[in-house]
Amino acid sequence: MGTDHHRVFDPWWEHATANYVTWQDGRPVAMDLYYDPVVDEHVPSPMGLLAPVWYLAPQRPDVARSVWEMAVALTGLDGDATPVGLEDPNFASLLAMQTSEFDNGRIRERMWAVLDDIHEPTWDHDLGEFTFGFGLGEPHPRGQLNARVMAGWVCQPGAWSRIFAENPVDRFTEPTITGVNFPDVALSEAWWDGAVLHLAAQPRNASLSGTCTSVRVSGLPTDGSWALMCSDGSATSLDVLGGAVDLDLIVDGSRHTLSRI
Repeated sequence: MGTDHHRVFDPWWEHATANYVTWQDGRPVAMDLYYDPVVDEHVPSPMGLLAPVWYLAPQRPDVARSVWEMAVALTGLDGDATPVGLEDPNFASLLAMQTSEFDNGRIRERMWAVLDDIHEPTWDHDLGEFTFGFGLGEPHPRGQLNARVMAGWVCQPGAWSRIFAENPVDRFTEPTITGVNFPDVALSEAWWDGAVLHLAAQPRNASLSGTCTSVRVSGLPTDGSWALMCSDGSATSLDVLGGAVDLDLIVDGSRHTLSRI
């Protein structure tokens, strides 16, 4: 946002829509999976449109939504019958990633019901990891496929597009947290509301629950006395110097807030 770094998109999209996208009644219905310029042979497929939806959403949201709606209709996620065609983990993970950009209701719920039913949801409690096996029979979870699904799981409608369409001018100057002892500790909550820093530390597994971890916060707007409050009502007074301070957090998922006294 605020730059012209995306300028290469417009001529690319103009060329692609004229040469490699099949249109019907003003809507895209297929994109070439392959084109041979020697014999001028196009190999179009509706699924050829699905992969770029994630990239089209911020640039051409009307096209992205249209393609997503077509994929949803093809699978029957918008109906009452059992969805079809979602056995392929590549297709299912792509659609899962994109669904939450456009829907936070029944279609999303049905999409995740399919994932939970046929794509091997698995908790490794020692590692503190939740993954999908996708029926691949591999010793390690497939990273790219799981990344797609998890991106869809955390996304809310329009959230992906807003990253590019809005200009959070303070994102490089607001408070920053470093020194997290990952993967033993993960921050399940870390956000600044303009006056208060909200934090929650999650343990990797049960053996680490209730322990203490230290993180460093920098970029706080003022020096002086701040208070770290825990959800159990306990409070710790801290001195912020140079906009920075070290915090000790309880690793049990409980919420902490850091605010100026």
